[in-house]
Amino acid sequence: MMSHSLRKLTPLAPALLATLLLSACAGFMPPTQVESSIAPAWQAPLPHQGNVSNLAQWWQGQGDPLLVELITAAQAVSPSVSQSLARIEAARANQALARSALLPNVSAQAGASRGVSQPGIPVATTSQVGLQAAWELDVVGANRAVSNAAVANLEGSQAQWHDARVSVAAEVANLYYSLSNCSQQLLLAQRDAASRAETARLTEINAKAGFLAPSLAAMARASAADGKSRVTQQSAQCDIDTKALVALTAISEPDLKQKLARAQVKPASAAPISVASVPAQTIAQRPDVFAAERDVVVASAQVGSAKAQRFPRLSLKGTIGAMRVSSGGVDQDVSTWSFGPLAVSLPLFDGGQRVAAVKSAEANYAATVAMYRGKVRNAVREVEEALVNLQSTESRALDAQVSTQGYTESLAATQSRFSQGLASLVELEDARRNALASESAQLALGLERNRAWVSLYRALGGGFEPAY
Repeated sequence: MMSHSLRKLTPLAPALLATLLLSACAGFMPPTQVESSIAPAWQAPLPHQGNVSNLAQWWQGQGDPLLVELITAAQAVSPSVSQSLARIEAARANQALARSALLPNVSAQAGASRGVSQPGIPVATTSQVGLQAAWELDVVGANRAVSNAAVANLEGSQAQWHDARVSVAAEVANLYYSLSNCSQQLLLAQRDAASRAETARLTEINAKAGFLAPSLAAMARASAADGKSRVTQQSAQCDIDTKALVALTAISEPDLKQKLARAQVKPASAAPISVASVPAQTIAQRPDVFAAERDVVVASAQVGSAKAQRFPRLSLKGTIGAMRVSSGGVDQDVSTWSFGPLAVSLPLFDGGQRVAAVKSAEANYAATVAMYRGKVRNAVREVEEALVNLQSTESRALDAQVSTQGYTESLAATQSRFSQGLASLVELEDARRNALASESAQLALGLERNRAWVSLYRALGGGFEPAY
């Protein structure tokens, strides 16, 4: 016979069991936050001494409305952005599904019938209404872990959507600046081709008059043909860039060309970019890093859920039914209700299925952690590279300007001497080649600097702000 003290403790047994299981559940999941080695400070110099600005509004700060328009159009038709939005909706639905597992499942039923159930008994009318409820008591936290994983997955999907928009904006900006540089290179090639053609015309006249050797006239014609070929090649490249921009923005080519013809492309970096002096603060603003961090949370919850499947599961059911039977003018109320059973399901043998599921989840967690740490290292590298490229282009800008100015003056002087017969055609072609190369290099340096700013914008996360 059970003692009096034991009888007093018996009602507390389920609560004690739940407490023990919950405390055991705390050790199910591996850490959701993992450390990664990040340098305490940037090695490359910060642009604008790290002045603060809103990175999300950086494109508007460029003062180029066409660039903003093209980015907006590209983001609206981008398949990667659309896919990211679809993933957000799917993650939101999964979150609602996971949260519902924490709540009771209630269903209702109603019915009516009329007939004779036994011979000799009058016709009876039966009507009934009932409620059925079932609830799995999440004593080990398995359903809670799945719900937390769904929340983390939703947050990661939202970060990936922002990352997709940033990637599209960077791609459009790079192509936009490339097309602008191509147009400037085309104008340079056209001026050079016109100069070569004029030199060839004058040389041909002098050769026919006997003042110059025919070989010099042939050289001048070859130089003019080379300049014309360069114009054709550069023009084709501009058409290719234009068509690529059409594909990105879904703007018709005639409309795009009209917009580009009216636009005044400004160099990037009109607005300063904020770069936190501490790399860890900067990396936290990267949507891809944030999404990878959320993946760690999901993988940790999956480990906890897999381990929880090896523990007992507790479920509770209940029903309430209202039934009325009318027969021979007599009404009878035969309503019923039941509470229970309070059932415990204990896994005994499954051929190693649950153990294998735990090992698989742990392996996935280890891979996700490695992926997260790799994302962090790559993010630091991308920011460092963008900062180095910015510093490099800034340091080379003055030298490029001096070089272009010097070669331009040398070409002008050589052309003047050539027209007076004091310089040879070889000297003129050499001066022209140096001037063309230096001016083309200066334009290319401007494009490189614009791309470095875009790379920094991309590397800093494009204004992403984590939810926490």
